[in-house]
Amino acid sequence: MTDGPTQLTLATYERLKAEHEDLTTRGRVEIARAIEAARALGDLSENGDYHAAKDSQGKMEARIRQLAATLKDAEIVDGASLPDTVVATGSTVSIRYEGDDEIESFLVGSIEERNEDLSVVSPGSPLGQALLGRSPGDVVEYEAPGGTLRVEIMRIGS
Repeated sequence: MTDGPTQLTLATYERLKAEHEDLTTRGRVEIARAIEAARALGDLSENGDYHAAKDSQGKMEARIRQLAATLKDAEIVDGASLPDTVVATGSTVSIRYEGDDEIESFLVGSIEERNEDLSVVSPGSPLGQALLGRSPGDVVEYEAPGGTLRVEIMRIGS
């Protein structure tokens, strides 16, 4: 993985910012209420509601820290203005694995860019690194846990 800024579309940046705001305001208040209600039930050592609320609080605080770090180092990219001649972060790429007729499409970017229609490949992953800067028609190789894989870039863009 790269240590540089996380590249996000403006829409994803705004969505993450709203999620962070919601978790640091409404989310913290709701968890505090749930913990207080569970405390009122008595013995904390055997109180499942209390332990569940504390677990939820820990997961929410971890997500808040993750969002804060992502937003702090975010770099906004405009996927729509990217050229369809070279793979870059924010590009939608269609590839075909050697020996396979099926074409797979995905977005090269942060996992936070996920959506229902496309899988996401990190630009820091072996496949992402192999694709960056390449063009349609190029065949690239990358090391996967099962060995070296070859893929052909079929097209860039939607």
